Amino acid sequence: MARAFAEISFTPAVVDLQKTHGSVDGYAKFLDPAAARADRLGPAETAFIGTIDGCFQATISDSGWPYVQFRGGPKGFLKVLDEQTIAYADYRGNRQYLSVGNLKTNERISLILLDYPNRRRLKVWGRARLVSMEDDPALIEQLMDTGYRAKPERAVVITIEALDWNCPAHIPQRMTLEELEPMLGPLRDELERLRVENEELRGRVAG
Repeated sequence: MARAFAEISFTPAVVDLQKTHGSVDGYAKFLDPAAARADRLGPAETAFIGTIDGCFQATISDSGWPYVQFRGGPKGFLKVLDEQTIAYADYRGNRQYLSVGNLKTNERISLILLDYPNRRRLKVWGRARLVSMEDDPALIEQLMDTGYRAKPERAVVITIEALDWNCPAHIPQRMTLEELEPMLGPLRDELERLRVENEELRGRVAG
């Protein structure tokens, strides 16, 4: 946890509750002007983002309701443009445009990036701007993933205001088939070897 996160998250209502429950002194150090801000991507964050194939994204409607959706794509679909900017190509989907509509009236956005196998979680707060194909086709081409067959409609470019590496507690350890393959491959080979060996033994017994 760092100062940029605390400045955004520790609203008066939150601080009042911290006072009530006796935790305000423990968190006060994160609001100290000398505390690290953590509003820039370092090598660890950049490398982590490059491995992510999905994240949860929150936006706010003009009626004040939050909307959370899952954003996914090939690993690295979320691109680091510089130490304070990340972006992704927004492809044509169900054409409800809920997140896009929200961002047109409220630029605030929050992402939760999860690495389930290693139980790591990075939270991102920022402000998003929408870039159309007409405005900057070169940027959208830069964000597109080779071989991904979908039609991009725009880019979502996020200026980071705060980062927070979150506690791994309660993150379930899950793995995709691709991530399991290094373990499943040898098991399949062993099963095949045993199958062949079993057939040979049956043949000998039958003979």
